[in-house]
Amino acid sequence: MITLASDFGTPYPAAMKGVILRESDARLVDVSHDLSRGRIGESAFWLRETLPTFPPATHLAVVDPGVGTDRGVLVGRANGHTFVGPDNGLLVPAARRIAADDDGVDWFHADPGDPESSTFHGRDVFAPLAATVHDAVAAVGPETLDDHDRLSPADPIDLRLPEATIEAGDASGEVLAVDDFGNVVTNVPGEFIEDREAVTVNGDRVPVVSTFASVEPEAPLVTVGSHGYVECDVNGGRGAEWFGLAVGDAVRIDPTG
Repeated sequence: MITLASDFGTPYPAAMKGVILRESDARLVDVSHDLSRGRIGESAFWLRETLPTFPPATHLAVVDPGVGTDRGVLVGRANGHTFVGPDNGLLVPAARRIAADDDGVDWFHADPGDPESSTFHGRDVFAPLAATVHDAVAAVGPETLDDHDRLSPADPIDLRLPEATIEAGDASGEVLAVDDFGNVVTNVPGEFIEDREAVTVNGDRVPVVSTFASVEPEAPLVTVGSHGYVECDVNGGRGAEWFGLAVGDAVRIDPTG
């Protein structure tokens, strides 16, 4: 299996699939091609939350504001999974979670060759590389990457998603992501609001509930989302609009409500 994720929208992912299918009979599975354009941190969050749900696979991910520059071409290996993408931190959090620690991930830089285009490395560099890596691993196993003639050991650009700070009973964090429903995913651990009936979010008092239906339609709420973090949401509406929050914005939660 090769999974594909990008910020390309359409139709560019079809070209990547075409290249892969010329070289490999791998099963192709789309994760998303609607990752936020050029937002490496937010995209890394979604990959960290999504890729570990797959069985061992080759994961091809491209969110690449540095396309055409001298940024590296990265291949990783962790716990039976392999990763292909730009060396900009995009795949590091997902690999780290799959490996369960930093030491469980092996990273390599790949020779990009002579790509036809300087603006579409997803098609010209990463797609053929993913096909090659997938087939090599399928035939021999992940250890084959150690001797692959296009790969050399690498120390990749690290990316660590920000962590909330809890002081004097308050939590100071930030927005990691906003999903298509408008739900605001913060980096405040869900345990922080356990056993609370309400909290104050950036000055607004909001009920803490376990389901959207616990409040009236169009009413705001705070809950623990499926990712384990505090979310600022609206029942049937868009939490991002009600709370006035976007990715990277600061969030302060007072548990006294």
